[in-house]
Amino acid sequence: MSMSQKSEIISKILSPALRLWLRSQVDSVEDLQFQISGRNRHILSGYIPNVSLNSTRAVYQGLHLSRVRLEGENIRINIAQVLKGKPLQLLEPVKVTGEIHLEEADLNASLSSSLLSNAFTDLLSMLLELSGQPQPTTILEKYRLSWHKVILNADKLVLHGTIVDALGNEQPATIRAGLELVNHQILRLHPIEINVLPKLFPISLTQLQVDLGDDVELEIVNLETGKLFCCGRLIVRS
Repeated sequence: MSMSQKSEIISKILSPALRLWLRSQVDSVEDLQFQISGRNRHILSGYIPNVSLNSTRAVYQGLHLSRVRLEGENIRINIAQVLKGKPLQLLEPVKVTGEIHLEEADLNASLSSSLLSNAFTDLLSMLLELSGQPQPTTILEKYRLSWHKVILNADKLVLHGTIVDALGNEQPATIRAGLELVNHQILRLHPIEINVLPKLFPISLTQLQVDLGDDVELEIVNLETGKLFCCGRLIVRS
């Protein structure tokens, strides 16, 4: 196979297949740019040494992201099937490094997604449990909890919502927390201020450490007025 034929395979088959796969991973994206790096003989064996990606205004499972920059290395794909017109698949987990920029408007647009709203509700359940409340999930099921506004300040994140009981009585629900990294996989929320049915749930907790799991390694979490920036590494699984 000549060099021109190999280059044509990469440009006309692999690049569109990769673009299609990337777009299939998100709900929508305004601008998606990527670059494949590596020798033809490696790529044609199903091994991609490096892929760099930049996107703006992407939506992933309802989560809005202003800007995303990612770089994946040592990627193995089903190249034989791709050359036959089949969808691209990852054959092994991929280590990805990069950064994500979130604006306050992104988080507010994301509150309607189950991914973010459930994460905030799970956070509240965890806070209740650590404060000594037995069976917090069961307790919260008796109420209708909704989150409707996020405010990003330079020193803390503020989450506003409402909690409604079975009789339709509505009260405000508020969580305020600063963010800081303990290490690459532990995120500390400190100080924490919780105001959710204070007479029923008196919470004296002042901090919470969240384990992000083995697939995530954060280097930077920077909270500014109206913006949140994260930089680190993660593992993308097929």
